[in-house]
Amino acid sequence: MVSKGFHEPIEKPKRFYKAVTVSAEAGGFAVMLDGRTVRTPKGGKLIAPTEAVARMIAEEWAAQTDVIELATMHATRLANTAIEAVPGTRAATAQSIADYAGSDLVCYYADQPRELNARQTAGWEPVLVRAEQELACSFVRALGVVHQAQPEDTLTRIRDLALELDDFRLTGLAFATSLFGSAVLAVAVLRGWLNGEQAYELSRLDEAYQEEKWGVDEEAAERTARLFDEARMVERWFRALDAA
Repeated sequence: MVSKGFHEPIEKPKRFYKAVTVSAEAGGFAVMLDGRTVRTPKGGKLIAPTEAVARMIAEEWAAQTDVIELATMHATRLANTAIEAVPGTRAATAQSIADYAGSDLVCYYADQPRELNARQTAGWEPVLVRAEQELACSFVRALGVVHQAQPEDTLTRIRDLALELDDFRLTGLAFATSLFGSAVLAVAVLRGWLNGEQAYELSRLDEAYQEEKWGVDEEAAERTARLFDEARMVERWFRALDAA
């Protein structure tokens, strides 16, 4: 049970179905609960564009036990967003990704300590160089945390790249960008340059360095493990969208 405010407890929905299956439908593949199609929050059919994506969603529903833990069902939530929210907000979603690129995590190198800077250079620079080559853009590197503006052409290129994607890929890219704090790392996973774990490891180089020096508390370790799971999930999301 979770609480709403201080006084109003909210019951988590109980599992109400036994069998979870995937069925071909017009326009894609549906997840079925006891033969009935899963619905989006607004009541539409949840139709995935590929069978692999539908199976990701089906696995989440099948994994629920006595109650349905919606917070753990990332693929279901991504699909709902792709179907209900992103079609009407494509420009704003693409712009939010470009905004991340405007102050992208992997463009800000530590001036000190040198060891951390060396790790960032070894990990980030190959990804930045590949992005510049394959996306036909350039990124300004900075030392420290003082903001450095990126070229407008680069931000336009990132926005346009995002707008070229279908709704499901655009939703995944926005999720990955927020997760990593980096549009560059998100594009790297989208395009298969990095897997999800590699991208998340690169996104937390500073955090990992601090943990080596000062140790890790239990709460931080749980958060890191949860975010690694999300990184693996979004990689699988992109690969499932690519599946025939």
